[in-house]
Amino acid sequence: MADRAAVLDRGEAPDASPLRRTGPWAIPQGLLRTARPRQWVKNVLVIAAPAAAGELFSRHALTQVALTFCLFTAAAAAVYLVNDARDAEADRAHPTKCRRPVAAGQVPVPLAYAVGGLLAVLAPAAAAVLCTPLTAALLAAYVVMQFAYCVSLKHVLVVDLAVVTTGFLMRAMIGGVALDIPLSRWFLITTGFGALFMVSAKRYSEAVQMTEAARAATAAGRTERLGATRALLTSYTTGYLRFVWQLAAGVAVLAYCLWAMESGGIEGTGLLPWRQLSVVAFVLAILRYAVFADRGTAGEPEDVVLRDRALALIGVVWLAMYGFAVADW
Repeated sequence: MADRAAVLDRGEAPDASPLRRTGPWAIPQGLLRTARPRQWVKNVLVIAAPAAAGELFSRHALTQVALTFCLFTAAAAAVYLVNDARDAEADRAHPTKCRRPVAAGQVPVPLAYAVGGLLAVLAPAAAAVLCTPLTAALLAAYVVMQFAYCVSLKHVLVVDLAVVTTGFLMRAMIGGVALDIPLSRWFLITTGFGALFMVSAKRYSEAVQMTEAARAATAAGRTERLGATRALLTSYTTGYLRFVWQLAAGVAVLAYCLWAMESGGIEGTGLLPWRQLSVVAFVLAILRYAVFADRGTAGEPEDVVLRDRALALIGVVWLAMYGFAVADW
């Protein structure tokens, strides 16, 4: 470990050979790891629009949503494969990214490009045959946008936030598009700004941690290269990123309130006005998530939710309330 730290301090690429796995299943396992199975949970957003519209529980809807989930997962895997192939050299010089299968040499770079390119073509093509043309178009747009992000857009100030946010929004939209469900403007605004809130909170946390690491290194008499993990972070200030996540949180809450109250004048048959009451749980969830953003510990959204029991409980309560509203109980 000391030798490895010395190599990193000299700015040299660490030897990835110890991380390289051998055997008949090494390459398939490496490809699967590169596809980021942990990130697949984000694609559960494809059920958002059908669930909100109460159209999720027919056999046709479940089949289409499951198919759309698989196709979106394949498209996202294509992006991860191409991204890791492009960044292989830079990842080898990184203390943690050097363990990625492509950077470690477990998956050859040409193979990563080939599998990623194949999935990028097959996912929209399959969507055109098995789903609707609009679903295929949205999936193709996602792939093109993400490839552009990998190549250049991730280095463009503010645009990088917009692209990542749009990726989340596309996940939430595609389930409704696949089932020809009209998408409420409030649904789109709430989802879009909710995604921007989480994305900017994550960037803010990364910027805070980067600054703290640099201060600790300086105090210890070492030099810390800022932006080694994400170069664009050095172009943002923590004050700006804090402004973005606070603005996004406010707009998301306002849009959700308007969405929930949209049917306020319509008398339902449910026991309680669940849709309106769900505003309380939604606001509590935003406030609880903001605690981690403010501390600079808001990493991947799924990690934040799963590691905090209170936030997970609030999420379950919100889901129950909204489910009761959809079912008109």
